[in-house]
Order: sequence, then structure tokens, then C-alpha cells
Amino acid sequence: MTDLERLAGGVIVCGFEGIDAPSTVQRWLSHGLVAGLILFKRNIADVGQAAALIDACNATSTASLPLLMCVDQEGGRVARFGDPILRLPPMRKLAEAGDPELTRDAAFVLARQLRAVGINLDFAPVLDVDTNPMNPVIGDRSFGRTSDVVIEHGLAFADGLHEGGVLSCGKHFPGHGDTDLDSHLALPVLRHDRARLDRVELTPFRAAVGRIPALMTAHVVFEELDPVVPATMSSKLIDGVLRGEIGFEGAVFSDDLEMKAITERYRIEEAGVLAIEAGCDLLLVCSDLEAAGSLRDTLAREADRNHGFQTRLMQSRTRADALRARVRSLPPALTRENALHSAEARSIEARLRQLE
Repeated sequence: MTDLERLAGGVIVCGFEGIDAPSTVQRWLSHGLVAGLILFKRNIADVGQAAALIDACNATSTASLPLLMCVDQEGGRVARFGDPILRLPPMRKLAEAGDPELTRDAAFVLARQLRAVGINLDFAPVLDVDTNPMNPVIGDRSFGRTSDVVIEHGLAFADGLHEGGVLSCGKHFPGHGDTDLDSHLALPVLRHDRARLDRVELTPFRAAVGRIPALMTAHVVFEELDPVVPATMSSKLIDGVLRGEIGFEGAVFSDDLEMKAITERYRIEEAGVLAIEAGCDLLLVCSDLEAAGSLRDTLAREADRNHGFQTRLMQSRTRADALRARVRSLPPALTRENALHSAEARSIEARLRQLE
């Protein structure tokens, strides 16, 4: 493997089918060709199997930095792990309790359990403000209908994750809450003016600076800021607004490049190059290993022929590596028995049942 292939692989987080890592993934791990993995329900038979899978992947990896072991475990309808991992209600229901300490405590217990299984990054909290009752994809995944509620509970949730030993990743910049299409299926367009975006959509992401180490982009066109491309591939939004105006210095993930908002308009390889050029640091390819490998090869070839792109890719890799290095500073993992069945976990479960 060439140095450029390793450089490119270090900005890709991939997913796969089945409860065992395919030989392709094992080979990539052994050659340092991937930054991390994302698990879905399809990869999880039970917590013991998931822990063994993660342990095997870590043992195979030859990288000097920890692998990012990622999951979407928001609560409500977006939860990849089932029992005995803490079952959280939708974030809307959690925030309606009006108790940010409960939100933090719930995230803390969840993080301890996830970390005991081997997860070190949760794609949560959702920082979208749910202002559109017809939104088919966000809804009760959002903490609320005002930016103040989203900030209060979103940051509490992130704090709890970090204290429990898991990195947070806020989503979906610059805001997916007022769309009327699901970007898994189509490309949404948001037409608000800048004053409205500053007042509502962008406010939680400003609040995240210094508190949340990673953010995920939205595959949404924001006409006022960039009418041409989705936020994931917009330098005006990522370099201009998120980094330049808001001052976010952490890592930026693309949302899954296999979503139809992207694939109906771009090849995954093309979208990945554009996302890196726009300022993304880590690219998600959640199912298709062939596409992930082709994306890595495309990034490496582009870096070989285009010095400007190589410089940009190196900047992305530096931020991706910094996020991976942060895993080492997280609180240590408890044993699975202690994390899953502690008195603290039972207490939170009882408090959450009262919200039902």
C-alpha cells in the first residue's frame, strides 16, 4: 500500500454486513487503510458478540491511533443496540421532562455501557431544531422546537457521553429540522434567509464550539448560503460558515455518502472528493465496501495528481487523527457487568420509565 492510500484511508469510516468483519475489512485494518467502523443492527446479535467483534477489529488494526468505533445510538427510533443497553426515549420526550441533569445522567449511563462494549463515538446529539411538523426524518429525534431547548439538552447529552467515556458527534450541520424531505431518499432544499438561519438553525452549532468534538453535515441544499450543492460538499458552508464564522475547529463527518440525496446526483467517489475539498474530515460509507475502497483509491489518485487537493486531504487527516487521539483521554471503560447492571443504570432506567 502506498503512503497516499494510507493517507486517504485515514479519512474513511465504513460499515459492512454481518456479525463478523469481512476479510476486506480485516485487510484494511491490518494495513492502516481505514479510520474507523460504524456498527448497525445488522452487525449486532447481542452485546457479547458485538464486544468480541470490536475486540477482534482492534486486535487486527496496526494503526498507532485508536480506531473510531462508531454507532448511531440516539434513543427512540434510532438505536442500534437493544437490551441490555439502556433504552432511551426519543430525545423530544427526554427534553420535555425539563431536567437537563436527567438528560446528562441518561447519556452518561448510556456511554458507560457503550464504552464497555467497545464503542468510543456516538453519532449524537441531534442539534436540529424541529420547526416543521411535516419533517419525515427528524421529528422527535430533535430535543425540541426552539434552539434554546436544543442547546440546553443537546449539550447536556454531549457532556454525559464524554463523562461516560464516549465521544459525541452533533448533527446535522447546518440544520435538518425544517426540511420536508428525507435525505436518505431525496435531496431537501431549505430556502430561509440568513437572518432566520442565524436565529434558529445555526444557533445550536455555535453553542457546540468547544463542547462537542465532532459534527456531521446534512445532505441539504441551503439556498441562501449555497444554492448549488448540498452542505456536505459546500466550502461556503463548511469552510466559510462553520470554520470561518462559527469558529468550529473539531472534526467534520460527512453523513453517509450512500444516501440517495447524494447518489442520485453524484458518484460516491466524486462526492467524497468534493466533500474533502469543502472541508469535511471524515467520510462515511455505511454499507458498500466496494464503494469505500474505490473512494479511497480515488482520493489517493486525486492527491497524487493535484497538490492542492493533497494539502487539503492532509488537513482533513490531521483533524481525523486528532479526533482518534482524543479516545485515549476518555475515562476508562468499566467491565461490561458493572456498566450494564450497575445501581446507577437501574436508577436511570426507573427515572426514564416515569416519562412513558
